[in-house]
Amino acid sequence: MYKRIKYFLTSDPASGILLLLAAITALAIANSPLQHSYQQFLNFYVFGISVSHWINDGLMALFFLMIGLEVKRELIEGSLNSRSKAMLPAMAALGGMLFPIAIFLFFNYQDPIAINGWAAPAATDIAFALAILSLLGKRVPVELKVFLLALAIIDDLGVIFIIALFYNSEPSGMMLLFVLTISLFLFFCGKKQFSSLALYFVLFLVLWFTVYHSGIHATLAGVIAGFLIPLTCRAGKSPAKRVEHLLNPYVAFLILPLFAFANSGVTFSSINIVSSNAHLPLGIALGLFVGKPIGVFLFSWLAIKLGVAQLPPTVNLRMILSVAVLCGIGFTMSIFISTLAFTAEQSAMVDYAKIGILMGSTASAILGFSMLIKALPVSTPHIVTSQARVSELQQSRIK
Repeated sequence: MYKRIKYFLTSDPASGILLLLAAITALAIANSPLQHSYQQFLNFYVFGISVSHWINDGLMALFFLMIGLEVKRELIEGSLNSRSKAMLPAMAALGGMLFPIAIFLFFNYQDPIAINGWAAPAATDIAFALAILSLLGKRVPVELKVFLLALAIIDDLGVIFIIALFYNSEPSGMMLLFVLTISLFLFFCGKKQFSSLALYFVLFLVLWFTVYHSGIHATLAGVIAGFLIPLTCRAGKSPAKRVEHLLNPYVAFLILPLFAFANSGVTFSSINIVSSNAHLPLGIALGLFVGKPIGVFLFSWLAIKLGVAQLPPTVNLRMILSVAVLCGIGFTMSIFISTLAFTAEQSAMVDYAKIGILMGSTASAILGFSMLIKALPVSTPHIVTSQARVSELQQSRIK
């Protein structure tokens, strides 16, 4: 039994499966007699902050720290460290954000409240997408996994910019000054290549506290710290990689499932599909299911045809199209954005947004997997792939 559990936890689909189970559990509880207890748990206050806010503003800062660390590593020594490597996933990610947003705006531009959720369909959930891709095992070319991983990383970076620019409250000048001071000190420690993880952890906590009270969303503290923790140090061990390795299991198997559990509990009895708010879930669902694949595939095809990017030798356009559909799984980041887009008094809008996310993500997962089964070879041909390229993928994390 121990060996089976260990094998599951080290397999690629594990975190995606746990995310799915957490979401299903939340949905079941929210639509059962335990619904009141579920809401009481989320609204229970610990040190003056509710459990739901501790999860969304506190624990998710560690998730964003992982994103910051991962983006920095990929930019410096990974799948995004050269123009030739980065152009195809960068163009795909750009199209995969623009088209879902355009579709959402088409359905919601006349509603001054619903339009606040315009960024919800722009995100891709890499945990679910890679989990589904990994179900096909060795049939999936390494280059296709690298493409999806790089695309999702750039997508996350775009979503981070959106959150920073459009989903923050009125900033506090004094606290922003403290944020800048802590960030500069963190930058100084990185420049001096200090290796102490305890030092970076304390600085991260102080940074999170100041960001939380500054009017900027607290999770952005994770991104700032992720970019400033050094990749190399004088002692020879990489602080950034050590932090990433340390956080990875907690993020994948605790923080993200907790987030899914805390934010997926939609009460269906409160949803009216023929109400005046129906355009909100429709815009999100179609943005993910239709806009994502069109944007990812079209921009990938244009990049290849215009000569600004090259298709990897083991990957064809049919595979790219299948992965483009898979990118319509927006779950974690899409739900996160929907919780930022609407106020506490607009909780019904959050529920409508979550319905659209669940619909679009589920449809994308089913269709994407079906297309991949047909697009991938029955057995992967023998390909000579550089060890560095394989190691690059193996070191990558499922978010």
